Amino acid sequence: MTETEFVFVSLLEGFEWFDESLQLSLKAAGHPQLSRTESMIMIHVQSGITKPSEIARSLRLTRQAVHQTIGSLVEREIFELRPHPEDGRVKAVHLTALGRSMRKDANRIVRALTDTLAYRIGQQQVDALRAAFRQPWGEPATLDVEELRAQDAGRA
Repeated sequence: MTETEFVFVSLLEGFEWFDESLQLSLKAAGHPQLSRTESMIMIHVQSGITKPSEIARSLRLTRQAVHQTIGSLVEREIFELRPHPEDGRVKAVHLTALGRSMRKDANRIVRALTDTLAYRIGQQQVDALRAAFRQPWGEPATLDVEELRAQDAGRA
């Protein structure tokens, strides 16, 4: 199997196409440019994950890295920090008016990008992607590398 045959590579390329297209479109609309990490944190906040520690865990980043990135977004007036409703000792991340405007435009752009993708590769293909990704994938898998090596040796 060549590297380009790995589904993972195609998934990453597709994600990068969407993210880059989104960022270029937001920039063209006059919104502040976001790094990939900032973009991922914004997606988490929009999904309802507002505790920095939970964002860090989900993205597998250090809490310090997430706090620094959130701090940058606060300085740029995209996020604001407020006491968490369930635990006042913890700050929760919320979108500001600018952040909400970016989110609305991002949603519009993503819908249009999906239409663009459907035009380029076909609506049936987009529907198939959507259906495949909605399937339950189960818990992350931990595979036995020694067993995989033995299988490869048996094929040689």
